[in-house]
Amino acid sequence: MKTTLEIQNLKCGGCANTIITRLSALENIENVLVNNDNDMVTFNYKEDDNLSEAINLLSKLGYPIVGESNPLTKKAKSFVSCAVGRMNN
Repeated sequence: MKTTLEIQNLKCGGCANTIITRLSALENIENVLVNNDNDMVTFNYKEDDNLSEAINLLSKLGYPIVGESNPLTKKAKSFVSCAVGRMNN
């Protein structure tokens, strides 16, 4: 199955690199693409549990989906994830 999620706190290629790397490491998640222009993440998954796991990971990294709570702590996490993504790019 394929999904596209609109996420919060996406800023740059560093963010995208972290998201692609971390989501691709999940079992049954493939073909991860991030569009910085419209804050979208697209990927293929096999089961609903895989989708839930991906959404939870995005939130933990600081990129909650639109409609989910986005407190300052998640915004701060996104800056850390962004920096890690830039170093690993």
